[in-house]
Amino acid sequence: MGTAVAIAACVASAWAYAVGALVQEHVADRPLRLLLRLPSWWGAVALNGLGGLLHVVALRYGPLSLVQPFGVLTLVVAVPLAAVVARRAVTRLEWHGMALTVAGLGGILVATGSAGVGVLGAGDVIGLLLVTAIALTALAGASGLWVAAAGGIAFGVSSALTQTATVRLTAGDFGLLSLVTALAVAVLATLGLMFTQRSFRAGLSAPLAVGTLTNPVVAAAIGLVLLGEEVAGGRLGLTLALCSAAGAGLGVALLVRASSGPRADLGLRRGQVLRRAPGQPAAPRAQPNRGPAAG
Repeated sequence: MGTAVAIAACVASAWAYAVGALVQEHVADRPLRLLLRLPSWWGAVALNGLGGLLHVVALRYGPLSLVQPFGVLTLVVAVPLAAVVARRAVTRLEWHGMALTVAGLGGILVATGSAGVGVLGAGDVIGLLLVTAIALTALAGASGLWVAAAGGIAFGVSSALTQTATVRLTAGDFGLLSLVTALAVAVLATLGLMFTQRSFRAGLSAPLAVGTLTNPVVAAAIGLVLLGEEVAGGRLGLTLALCSAAGAGLGVALLVRASSGPRADLGLRRGQVLRRAPGQPAAPRAQPNRGPAAG
């Protein structure tokens, strides 16, 4: 029953994150001081908050290695939604990318161990926060997809700490470690939101793809190294997990490739004509090259 609740919460969380990402990408070219005045941006923040709450529920009932791969669904949901908003059809390349991503996710879920919900100790939390601070500081001045990777790191570490804080607080543990972990979750989630907002200046699919891959990779590493989570099935399960991860990575790469295709002149290719303002002279027609004039 707990696994079913975790999966349902993950799917709902992916939808909330996907819609929020679309809104964030739409206003990504505006500075933060203007974003703070936009109701639509605050709506995106609210959707991210809803996605975060559902993610907390999922982490309460499922292990980190089960919950985090579902973050890839955010990309799978966002691509068709972006196509609907842009009033275009989903391309064959995008369908192939989504199919590989979902198949890879399914393989990862099959190979996921049956470990219970893990909790980080005090030394693990301190060490993890130090490593994360170093990584995010190094990426703070980066640009492009490196910013998306920074957002994925922040969200991945935040998820691991969220599980620890949720388990401790719901068990009535309100000690210093629980409060510090909860505060770190809030800070990392905010940093993840800011890094992700910056990354969307490069478009939607590519930064979202990098972030949704970095997030589960970081969380899976934490689960395997610090929480004692294991891959089911021994070597066969590990092989399946690696192949599935490669398939999901290929699917994301196809989605990134599809998003990088030229779409700015799509309307012109469909025969639409740009209208000129009244009184504006028409653009001069290009004269055919007739070669040098005859003497």
